Amino acid sequence: MEQVVLLDRPAPSVARLRINRPAKRNAIDHAVRQGFIDALTDLRGDPSVRALVLGGVNGVFSAGGDLPTMANLDQAQAEARMHHVHAVCRALAGSGLSIVSALEGVVAGAAVGMALLGDHIVVGHKTQILFPFLRLGLAPDWGQLFTLRQRVNKATAWRLVTSPAPVTGDEAFSIGLADQLVVDDDIMRAAIMEASRLSQLPIEALRRTRERLSDPSRSLDDELAREARDQAVCLTGSEFAEGYAAFMEKRAADFLELAPKERS
Repeated sequence: MEQVVLLDRPAPSVARLRINRPAKRNAIDHAVRQGFIDALTDLRGDPSVRALVLGGVNGVFSAGGDLPTMANLDQAQAEARMHHVHAVCRALAGSGLSIVSALEGVVAGAAVGMALLGDHIVVGHKTQILFPFLRLGLAPDWGQLFTLRQRVNKATAWRLVTSPAPVTGDEAFSIGLADQLVVDDDIMRAAIMEASRLSQLPIEALRRTRERLSDPSRSLDDELAREARDQAVCLTGSEFAEGYAAFMEKRAADFLELAPKERS
């Protein structure tokens, strides 16, 4: 039986997960979600992997949730489905990896939510991003009303989720929904290159930076307290020791050989 989630290593320290349901335009069903959970569980135990690329096969990221599998659910089945969706969300957000999403072709619904859980989004001029939830009588899921607001303001988020029009790659880049706009044939290559760049950064310091950006402090005093805790750990850790030595020796720092702490 062909795997619906493909795992490979396109570059040193970089893993890649691609949805492999080309006949369904890589629609996300239970098997795809479980494939992501299983792969991310395995990757958590692999210290050689420091960054992750998300994508789909055949030049399509994903048409979103597999609609026929969502129909005619009772209350218990609907809740079980959302519990499974949220297990994927938490596995991605808690992976400790730098995540780059290669948004080739169509990217709809659940797939947009998956991409927004990462750190960096690459689009092309022909990328088509769709928010179909309200037209289906659904509210956005996969954490999108939280992650979308981390990228765009409330008015823009409202426009995106209520509009029937797809968001082009050019618009996504211009409003901050995407981080990088490239020629369509270069989307995956650019995503792998960005993941490779992120994989070279100090993983513990990057993790702490990501956590504070994703969960902003309520006040300056709260932020200063968190900053003090983080910086005390960093200043006394092996990453700063390597960074300082590299600065003094006028060379590039090499953080890859340092033993990473357990990912959280």
